Amino acid sequence: MLFLPFITLMKLCRPLSFIDDLIVDTHMFKPYLDSKVRLDKWLWAARFFKTRNLAKQAIEGGKVHCDGQRVKAAKEISVGITLSIRQDWDEKVVVVKMLSDQRRGSPEAVLLYEETEESKAEREKRSAERKAGMGSFIASDHKPDKRERRHIHRFQRINLFPDD
Repeated sequence: MLFLPFITLMKLCRPLSFIDDLIVDTHMFKPYLDSKVRLDKWLWAARFFKTRNLAKQAIEGGKVHCDGQRVKAAKEISVGITLSIRQDWDEKVVVVKMLSDQRRGSPEAVLLYEETEESKAEREKRSAERKAGMGSFIASDHKPDKRERRHIHRFQRINLFPDD
C-alpha cells in the first residue's frame, strides 16, 4: 500500500517541477527597467556571438545597426530598441525585450529579443533563393588535372576577353 501513494505523489510533483522550469527566474534577468547595458555585452548575452570580442568586431565592422544608425560597441541600449544584425548571409531585425549582461542558455537568451515578422520572411526567402541557386551548381568529384585547368583558364579568358 505504501507504494501506490508514492507513485501518486510523484505524479503530482512532476508537473509542478515542469512549470517551475518554464517560469522566468527574476534573478536570471536583472530588473533593467530604467537602466542600460552595453551593446556588445547584450549581443553576447543574447547568444548572437560566441565572444564579446566577436560582437565588438561585428559592431565596428558595421554589421550591427541600432535604429538604422551605425553604433559603437560601448553604446548603451534599452528595452524597445530595434537592432539590425547581419551574420553570414542572413540579416536579422530584432526588438530588444529584456536586458541582461549575463550569458545564459539558449532558452533564456531567446527571451531577451523578438525577431520581426518581416525579418523572418526575408531570411526564409533568401534561404530558398540560395538553395534554388545551388541546383545549377555542378560539383566535381575530383580536383581538375593540368589539362582540365588549361581548358578552364582558356574558357575564362575567352569569356572575359572575347576580342582576343
